[in-house]
Amino acid sequence: MNRHTPMLHAIRVSLRTRLPGAMVRSTAALLSMAAIGHASAATWVYVSNADSQEISVLELDRGQGVLKPVQTLNVGGTVMPMAVSHDKRVLYAALRSQPFRVVSLSIDAASGKLQKLGEAPLADSMANIDLDASGKWLFAASYQGGKISVNAIGKDGAAGPIQQLVQTAPNAHAIHADASNRFVLATSLGGDNVSSWRFDAEKGLLSANDPPLTQGASKSGPRHFVWDKAQRRVYLLNELDASLHVYGWDAARGTLKHEQSTTTLPPGFTGKPWAADLHLTPDGRFLYASERTSSTLSAFRVDASTGQLKPLGQTPTEKTPRGFAIDSSGRYLIAAGQESHSVALYAIDPATGALDKPARISVGKNPNWIEIVDTP
Repeated sequence: MNRHTPMLHAIRVSLRTRLPGAMVRSTAALLSMAAIGHASAATWVYVSNADSQEISVLELDRGQGVLKPVQTLNVGGTVMPMAVSHDKRVLYAALRSQPFRVVSLSIDAASGKLQKLGEAPLADSMANIDLDASGKWLFAASYQGGKISVNAIGKDGAAGPIQQLVQTAPNAHAIHADASNRFVLATSLGGDNVSSWRFDAEKGLLSANDPPLTQGASKSGPRHFVWDKAQRRVYLLNELDASLHVYGWDAARGTLKHEQSTTTLPPGFTGKPWAADLHLTPDGRFLYASERTSSTLSAFRVDASTGQLKPLGQTPTEKTPRGFAIDSSGRYLIAAGQESHSVALYAIDPATGALDKPARISVGKNPNWIEIVDTP
């Protein structure tokens, strides 16, 4: 019995007093189907654990505000960045130990459990992977190799062979396509720049845009970035100085224009900045960024008109928070601590963006990346 059963019973009783028998039976059947459908909907959380070479599968119970263990799957290598197919049926996991490869894993919608579909070679140790807007191509960025690549995705959803390999400035770190699928941006931490590429989605090929680069400050270390939902702005997090930047996005030309800079460091910070990840809430009202030296999550309010950021302060989190994610409802944030070997679940206050007291759960060793998947 689920929490909607009393309500459905009351509706059925009311219907019996007003409708003919056949119509009551038909309506009751529809209500039962709706209840079953609602009860079967679930949210699965996938955490890559580099040092234990495994992926932890958890269930996010939004009603109770807790994470529940489901599965631990060994993938046979140093698993780090992950991505999810657009139809939510396949999880892709990049292994940063040799031989470098991407493992494709089918997602069971009913249980959230993973099963291996196959694996394909990657050109190097990849810090980031993502799909293009069509879901037919897998992008990857190599920190060690200073390169970006494109792999084909097969009809079965499994990643296939390398289609293209392009050298970049040192320490490529993130790569994503815009919503139009015409342009791709990639960060170079060592080159202090963001490169812009034109993308041929039919052939799976990248070519340099004009201009090809947006240059940042020396030794700032561009790392992760996100577009806003309207595709009007790009938010860029720098690793080496923990600065956060707002850029206007020219969707016609695939270029960036700087608009604002702020910091993710807490007041009185001492030490070496080491920023890691950033994400927007689905409604675009709040942005969060993680910083590993202070082990904090910084929150910002996003101005709906200008896209400008207003700092809201920091929340202490798991030790060395390399990766985190926000669920599709915008109600929960989940952060992974590389050195705590745990993840923390925070409720997001929809009015203020504040993060509530976390619920914690232990996972594998060196958790570093999180993907969240809703299944019907």
